[in-house]
Amino acid sequence: MQKDYDKIILTKNGLKKLQEELEHLKNVERQEVAQMLKEARAHGDLSENAEFEFAKERQAQLESRIKELEKMISEAEIYSDEEVDDNVVAPGRKVVLKNLDNGHILEVEVVGFGETDSSTLKVSISSPVGKALFKKKVGETVEVEAPAGKFRFEIVKVNKN
Repeated sequence: MQKDYDKIILTKNGLKKLQEELEHLKNVERQEVAQMLKEARAHGDLSENAEFEFAKERQAQLESRIKELEKMISEAEIYSDEEVDDNVVAPGRKVVLKNLDNGHILEVEVVGFGETDSSTLKVSISSPVGKALFKKKVGETVEVEAPAGKFRFEIVKVNKN
């Protein structure tokens, strides 16, 4: 059985961002790449045409990203904040943590796949911290295995956004 944090879990906001990116790629960037290919073809010999090679590479990257986004959107589980108890860690919630090793207080926002932002302490549900916190309750202690070492946190507070 697949664990919850192994799935592509998105918040409604995360889904919206992926859908917007997909639409932009399909409706804007595809046309730009098609124009690049058309212009490069007009320069003649394609065998030594760097512009044509660049445009073909860009087209391949673009189509790969479109397929990736379509797959993520079709397989994603949208996490609804209303379905979870207020004191439980879930995507879209801010969590106040107390580091049990040094007493420091830290506030992170748990977000869905691809919504991370280290500058605002948004941690993905698929990250070591996100996995450790997911579905835990206020008062529970969690251990996090991270590249920087092992950390122990107590969940002090969970806030809905």
